[in-house]
Amino acid sequence: MRKLSAVLLALSLLVPAMAASEEKAAGPKEFVVYLDKNAKENHYIPSGWMGDYGDIKMNDQSADNPHGGTTSIQFIYSAKKSQNQGWAGVYWQNPSNNWGNKKGGFDLTGMTKLTFWARGAKGGEVIQKVMVGGIKGTYPDTAMVEMGPIELTNAWKQYTVNLVGKDLSYVNGAFGWTSTADLNPEGAAFYIDDIKFEADAALKPEGKKQQAMPFYIYADRSTAANHFIPSGWMGDYGDIKYDGASKEDPYLGDTCVKIIYNGKAAQGARWAGIFWQNPANNWGSVDAGFDLSKAAKLTFWARGAKGGERIEEFKVGGIMGEFSDSDSATIGPVLLNKEWTQYTIDLKGKDLSYVIGGFCWSANVDNNPEGATFYLDEIKFE
Repeated sequence: MRKLSAVLLALSLLVPAMAASEEKAAGPKEFVVYLDKNAKENHYIPSGWMGDYGDIKMNDQSADNPHGGTTSIQFIYSAKKSQNQGWAGVYWQNPSNNWGNKKGGFDLTGMTKLTFWARGAKGGEVIQKVMVGGIKGTYPDTAMVEMGPIELTNAWKQYTVNLVGKDLSYVNGAFGWTSTADLNPEGAAFYIDDIKFEADAALKPEGKKQQAMPFYIYADRSTAANHFIPSGWMGDYGDIKYDGASKEDPYLGDTCVKIIYNGKAAQGARWAGIFWQNPANNWGSVDAGFDLSKAAKLTFWARGAKGGERIEEFKVGGIMGEFSDSDSATIGPVLLNKEWTQYTIDLKGKDLSYVIGGFCWSANVDNNPEGATFYLDEIKFE
């Protein structure tokens, strides 16, 4: 009887120990980026201000209707293009201002998603994308995941970034957002709260999905349907002025794209152009291509301010690098009419399974000695 009692006692002591051991082995269920101002659970700092950083105001202890706790983070984006970029954003980093130049970050192996809550001050504000990871440098993040665009409502809503199957062994850039002046021409005020990584064993991996058609590059200045950013300025980039919200006789909707190329050869190249990229300034260094395999063509409408402006090339794809476009297609040279005219780039037989360079134009001073002003609208894959 004493032996039986001793065995039962040993088992009673062993079971809790085994449970604690299993719980420890399983690891934490969540890892907080932001919970509340000065919360001890917080990790990472919203220090990585990007693009038109002068257009951003941040209040990390806003008491205006937080989702949870006593505070949330308020961002006011003026869209005034203070640094002439046309976009802006913020990365949460560890340590502060770490763009991969020093060791930091956390091993978040076991986490399968990042969740956050967000709302707009009015509703209709558009976040172009949110990111987890993606910081390069000497000590790069081991993963890069994006989601967006997101059109906010004026009520709190939870959003999820699927991280199943991603290498999270080193994460310095835990969370980030970007938006553009084109998507928010009047600026935007929005709130973010309760940002955290979570371990959800039931979550399945998110495969690379083929995008449905039509797939817009530009529909109108402030629509969430737009994809790609006109960030890849090439050649004599100082000769270009870009207006993504021109109201000068758009083909459809409220606005169109107006481009002024003065042909002064500011950088000595004697040509210039713009690539629409995903994400901004991606020359093949970021794994962020769209699968546009369903597209048979890209169509767009264009007109010249006077007529006779010569564009040497309109192009889809062709960006090279570590993460290259899977194919390319071009038309040109094109002499523009003064009236709106539709143009088509035939994509039949092209491999469009991975596209970071959605659209491009280029022109040169030899064929436009007095420069060229032209307009684009309704750029889309079909």
